[in-house]
Amino acid sequence: MLETLSRGFRQARLKLQGKGILTEANIRDALREVRVSLLEADVELGVVKSFLQTVQDRANGEVVALRAGRGADGIRVTPGEKFVKICHDELVALMGEEEGSLDLDANPAVVMMVGLQGSGKTTTAGKLARMLKMQGHKPMLVAADIYRPAAVDQLTTIGRKLGIPVFYIRGMKPVQLCQLAIAQARNVQRNVVIFDTAGRLAIDNALMDELVQIRQQTNPSNILFVCDAMIGQDAVRTASEFDKRLDFTGFVLTKMDGDARGGAALSIRKVTGKPIKFLGMGEAMDELESFRAEGLAGRILGMGDIVGLVRDFEQVADREQAEQDAEAMLTGDFTFDSFLNQIQTIQKMGSLKDVVGKMPLFSDMLDQLPPDALDDAELKRIEAIIQSMTRHERQHPDIMNPSRMKRIAMGSGTGLEDVKAIYERFLMARKTMQHIGKASGLFGSLKQTRKARKMLARAGGAMDANPLAGMFGTPPKVVAPTRSPQEKIARRKKQKAARRARRKQRGRRK
Repeated sequence: MLETLSRGFRQARLKLQGKGILTEANIRDALREVRVSLLEADVELGVVKSFLQTVQDRANGEVVALRAGRGADGIRVTPGEKFVKICHDELVALMGEEEGSLDLDANPAVVMMVGLQGSGKTTTAGKLARMLKMQGHKPMLVAADIYRPAAVDQLTTIGRKLGIPVFYIRGMKPVQLCQLAIAQARNVQRNVVIFDTAGRLAIDNALMDELVQIRQQTNPSNILFVCDAMIGQDAVRTASEFDKRLDFTGFVLTKMDGDARGGAALSIRKVTGKPIKFLGMGEAMDELESFRAEGLAGRILGMGDIVGLVRDFEQVADREQAEQDAEAMLTGDFTFDSFLNQIQTIQKMGSLKDVVGKMPLFSDMLDQLPPDALDDAELKRIEAIIQSMTRHERQHPDIMNPSRMKRIAMGSGTGLEDVKAIYERFLMARKTMQHIGKASGLFGSLKQTRKARKMLARAGGAMDANPLAGMFGTPPKVVAPTRSPQEKIARRKKQKAARRARRKQRGRRK
């Protein structure tokens, strides 16, 4: 995603290496790289000119302090890094700082999906319904696209897969269908209604008139324009036309995983003034992200998106199991079962390339890696090798020998050298994590955090929701339990009864 943009900003940073001050001359060279990448990525020309002028005005004549912070804790700051910071701030301002969110105050709240045919409206409607269901809402899908062949069947299949009802009455016009769907949602206690409306290959009056009627008759609180990020400048022009007739509330950019350019993400907010709400990253139902300008700007500039990475992890991982695995890894005593759990968690978080792209230390090196280095098939191959082991072998990796490896290779459909390579990588990872655990003290902090959480849970208290609290020297935030007077009396009685039972038990032993 956005490789063209990332490459240009990376080259601009290289142009500023060895410079002690940001001058008009060296900034001009850096901005030339940025300009080329923006235009190649299909960013609208007016947006390019405005962005470059703003960056130049801020950067020109900026004296860069060689150190930031005080004393020994200060870190070295280069002109290239200062330039990247300026670009980051301006990218965030360009795309809008607010996170993707919906107005769900009405009962039911109505979300109307609009856009051209092939932009991904039906799939996005399903993804959004799943996201809302995960957040505790009760969505209902409405099949209002009665013209495209199999559109209703596609939405019905998605709804069945997600366990979300789909409303449709054969032969009914879309306007009446949407009106009746809202009444039905109230009857069955569904608090969000999502209209999957019809699209066309190009904008025409019949399509727009129907959408305007649906809007007038149902008064949706959210109108989302679903836009294919791969169509470049046409995305901005099409969005402007839809906005004139419908005055929509925000965008959903789809197919971001398949486009190396993605310039629409930068142009669309500036040209229309409407915020980007969500990003569609793939075909799977869980591949819809709430838009965060800071996260996307960080990924464009090679800085990663650690907030997005943590959110992805929290959605797919069990916290208790993750902490147990982390403890085992930091002591160097983790098994192939733990290793397999980590692989399966990564697979749930999305493509390997997207996950690595969000890691601050690795995102800037993506284009330097071999093409097959981030192949998702590699994770599948490792998973097949581990699952071909016996349970005893997975729990006791040190018993591995050439005979066992040969059997595992045959069972997994791989070669003996492949199994040996995986085993060597596993041993190296175990040794490295053991060294990190001892050197950093992370294991002790994590163990204390888990112990405190269990004690508080038994006492009726709670810990700070942040699962990383206390792992890096900061003690976890504790919320003291509150009890009513009746609960306190009952607790004292229970404690007295327990003491009497213990004394009686000691008497019997004597």
